[in-house]
Amino acid sequence: MAEEGLIELTSQDGTAFTAFQARPGEPNGRGVVILPDIRGVHAYYQELARRFAEAGFAAVVLDYYGRTAGLGPRDDEFEWQPHFKQLVPDSVAEDAAAAIAHLTEQNPGVTVFSVGFCLGGGHSWRLAGSGLELAGSIGFYGLPGLAEDRLPDISAPLLLLLAGDDVATTQEDFTAFRGKLDDAGKAYEYKIYDGAPHSFFDGGSPEWKDISADAWQRLLDFTARHAEPAA
Repeated sequence: MAEEGLIELTSQDGTAFTAFQARPGEPNGRGVVILPDIRGVHAYYQELARRFAEAGFAAVVLDYYGRTAGLGPRDDEFEWQPHFKQLVPDSVAEDAAAAIAHLTEQNPGVTVFSVGFCLGGGHSWRLAGSGLELAGSIGFYGLPGLAEDRLPDISAPLLLLLAGDDVATTQEDFTAFRGKLDDAGKAYEYKIYDGAPHSFFDGGSPEWKDISADAWQRLLDFTARHAEPAA
């Protein structure tokens, strides 16, 4: 890995927010904007950015809470609830745009994807319809309702990696979301991991090691297929 650390970015509305970047030692021409769960720039997502960088990706994790909680990484003591309630989807998209701009400035020719988890999964799918010219948007057990207002504008393929025993979103909701994507003629792939709980990927349980490995491989394959050659 060539470089890593906390950075400060400025959103389109002038808000300063914290992000974490990890740059690869051997770039593969791809970059990811990581949209975390409710924890923001938590240590888990910093470690995930490192994992992406080790796989050749330029990675940036954005923090959602710059407007209400100020700068800084978030630890286990962070009280996210009042800040979560104030999140505005369009503001998240503006922060993502700043993260994308940083990635492309620091890594010329990179092809950028978004990948999110839980709350971030829904925001990741939404970004595909936010005019950010992403090559694809990936969501792990995301919240479909966050994406539906932008569904007609989706212009990038989606990858839906879903937990069969999700407690945050029902399988009926996921089925309805896929139906809406079908009706709108949008390109997407999906995988339901039967029996897996919400947050299986970051749970650290040996029980879900194999399906987490499968999800990671699907992410790698998806980004490889949809990447453009680096300039």
